Amino acid sequence: MNGSLVMKIASFFCRAALSLGFFAFSLASSIAYERLDQQSGATAAPWDEAAWSQFYLESQGSRMIPWKWARALKLSDGKSIAEGLTRYGYLPNPQNPNGLPVGFTVTNDGYLGPNCAACHTRQIEIGGKDYRIDGGPSLADMGSLWADLDEAVGKALATPAAFAEFSRAVLGANDNPQEQARLRIEVDLWHARHNAITARGLPKDKPWGAGRIDAVGMILNRVTGLDIGPGPTHIIYDSIRMADAPVRPPFLWNAPRQDHTQWPGFADNGDRILAMARNVGQVYGVFGEFFPEPDKTHLLGFNFTRNNSVDFAGLIQLEHLVERIGPPRWPWPVDYALVEQGRNIYERPYENGGCVDCHGVTKGQPRLLNPDTWCTPIQDVGTDAREYQYFAPDWQVPSGALEGAQIPFVSPALNKTEAPVAILGTAVRGAILQHFIPITASESDRRKAQLALSVLQPLVEELKGAYTMPGAPGAGRWACARAPETEGKFKYESRVMQGIWAAAPYLHNASVPSLAELLKPPQMRVSSFKVGPAYDLGTVGLATEQPKSTFTMQTDCDRRSGVSHCGHDYGTALGEAEKKALLEYLKTL
Repeated sequence: MNGSLVMKIASFFCRAALSLGFFAFSLASSIAYERLDQQSGATAAPWDEAAWSQFYLESQGSRMIPWKWARALKLSDGKSIAEGLTRYGYLPNPQNPNGLPVGFTVTNDGYLGPNCAACHTRQIEIGGKDYRIDGGPSLADMGSLWADLDEAVGKALATPAAFAEFSRAVLGANDNPQEQARLRIEVDLWHARHNAITARGLPKDKPWGAGRIDAVGMILNRVTGLDIGPGPTHIIYDSIRMADAPVRPPFLWNAPRQDHTQWPGFADNGDRILAMARNVGQVYGVFGEFFPEPDKTHLLGFNFTRNNSVDFAGLIQLEHLVERIGPPRWPWPVDYALVEQGRNIYERPYENGGCVDCHGVTKGQPRLLNPDTWCTPIQDVGTDAREYQYFAPDWQVPSGALEGAQIPFVSPALNKTEAPVAILGTAVRGAILQHFIPITASESDRRKAQLALSVLQPLVEELKGAYTMPGAPGAGRWACARAPETEGKFKYESRVMQGIWAAAPYLHNASVPSLAELLKPPQMRVSSFKVGPAYDLGTVGLATEQPKSTFTMQTDCDRRSGVSHCGHDYGTALGEAEKKALLEYLKTL
């Protein structure tokens, strides 16, 4: 066949595939995967290569470990930490100039750290092909990375010979006794902090495993246990508790428009002010550094940003990108007659096995900068309750360096001891206010700042609901139009289910492998399954066989275990034909 004709035919089929909107095909180096259509709407900026490249690379200010150290530290297989990040399930990113996986970057001040894409980018495998899903829940194992970092640095410090080898790799031509001594002080300080939260906060008997992370536990641990104690370590050991309530990272598409966030719904959401609070708290949890200090020359009486690693400009860019991520479109064939049957079932009232009352698009609580949020019902549907340990009223910790800190129009001064959530709220609000209303010691600038603060009072008050105790005044659920009120105190958010097919495993604690399994009565759901990328089109979720899996999820029906697969028994009484139809419809959302 004529070579020119072959090229024309190939070009025609490529254009046809793209025009159908099924896939954008990406080949980079030896890595091949197909991208699903994730355009979010005709008026939105496209989710294109420029967008996802920035999403993978933008810094948010996380300081996991100095980059030079990461290249020098060796893992058990001989690779450096920097070379071995994909072993934890993070996805390759050939466009990264430092050879790092998706969601990892090197900050301007020389630190290796993740951004939100690390935990919110997914890849599934079907028939030997990989499919990339931006904003989907990652199947990475952050807990193992956390523990291995601690072990690797501990080994480098264990003997003079080991540290000398590490020092040569880090310092290169500057490896001399004076620089070695300086480096030793820096490494000892880093390890004291990282080891404290690893030893006291990371569960050993029941590790988080692939696709689960106790984000809330570690956010509270870092802010109250690593950031507000006395220098130079800033540690308050007794404030660090075991972070043993891991959950599945939520999917990000449509996240900016829901009116509450975090699985227990304890953070207001829905506009860019509240998004900044959501994201600053997230940075604190994943290796952000925050060392506030009293400062009477400051309008707030404290300095929240002098020693704060949060990259506010990066967070703004990342939030703008997240707003553009659309739910992934199911690209495989569906039975449209069955889809219509499933739609009718989905739209039934919840007591008849339907879903729309809790998971449909309903007007949410209006926000100052966004009157058109989506309602996120916060309900107790009998699912695992362990995450609520962090909201126990008797859990109080020292306010440390933030004792007495208050936020004008929003929150009172912190007492000597407070609930960790109260300290987190003050830490987040104070950093945001100080960043966007810069204040110096000069009297004229203070007067200008006070004037600005009074003018911006409505914006400041918008932060009132950023991180509040569930059940506290002002933290109540918004009355969604159709969602039923439920009894019980262990309430979790109910998301709009666009793209739900790409978010397995299910329930907030990742205890159910597929949507087909979720439609079974709770006592009949599997109690053990492997977690990996292999995907089952029929059950709409994780495949039973997972050749690449290194983690088996063990579950039970004990509501306080952290791994209960029980609860959410809606739709379980449907007949098998109805369940099949409902699953077919859920593929199309």
